[in-house]
Amino acid sequence: MNTNILLESGTNELELLEFQVGDNNFGINISKVVEIMINEDVTPVPNSPEEIEGVFIPRDKLISVIDLHKVVHVPHTSSGKEIFIICEFNRMHVAFHVTSVKGIQRISWADIADPPAVTSGSSDEAIGLATGVAKINDRIIIIMDFEKIVSTLNRDAGLDINGLEKIDRPTDMAGNKHIVVADDSKFLNKMTTDSLSKVGFHNIMSFSNGQDAWEYVQSFKDKGDDITSHIACIISDIEMPKMDGHRLTKLIKDDKTLSQIPVLLFSSLINEQMIAKGKSVGADGQFSKPQIKELISYLIKVLS
Repeated sequence: MNTNILLESGTNELELLEFQVGDNNFGINISKVVEIMINEDVTPVPNSPEEIEGVFIPRDKLISVIDLHKVVHVPHTSSGKEIFIICEFNRMHVAFHVTSVKGIQRISWADIADPPAVTSGSSDEAIGLATGVAKINDRIIIIMDFEKIVSTLNRDAGLDINGLEKIDRPTDMAGNKHIVVADDSKFLNKMTTDSLSKVGFHNIMSFSNGQDAWEYVQSFKDKGDDITSHIACIISDIEMPKMDGHRLTKLIKDDKTLSQIPVLLFSSLINEQMIAKGKSVGADGQFSKPQIKELISYLIKVLS
């Protein structure tokens, strides 16, 4: 399946692969999708969580299969063949077992709302599996937090926080500079801000979407002095409801006052295509989600 996106950078649009688990409608950014195939027999992995169906080897690559029916507690209802959606993000491949695929929808991030509290959870143990909700025609589509699903089942798949204590600490001046973080995954947003705090950054404001971050950044435009004395850096995910990271970056870099603020894109989607898109909208740095240590080391250099 060719999943190259023909969308211009910074337009705040995405192509969403709509699929079903049971009778429930879900969506995933097509940028994550490598291939869609009929489900195959897999080899179970001893002592693995029940959500991990097993592994298989399509085209000489070992891939783990996560059964989304068990993740969302929905029984298998199909008597026929079901579907594997093979994805690549966070520098790894994983297959998601779903009931069926309905098609690709092109929508604006502005049409994706933050998930209601009942689906996003409120405790650290249940931060939630939804990052956004979209309405297409008469259907409600839940955009799942696939990074959280994978990281929960495989701790090695999340942010690589081992060795943070070995990173050179920022100076007191750098540590007190104001950093804005935008990430729709509550799980990864918290891990990012916790990691920044752990190494010595104390003045952090975080948002769950690019629109709220943009409005916050704009509020400092009329302060009358160097904008970077108010906001030293912005760390942004790419995929976010209301406004994505590419659009946020473009708006900042197109603004004469705000363009001085360094913008670092921190996403599970960083690949050659996304790096090119990030450069086209003016991103100052781009890091794949596991690379939290590299991101922080770069941040310390920028702010010191």
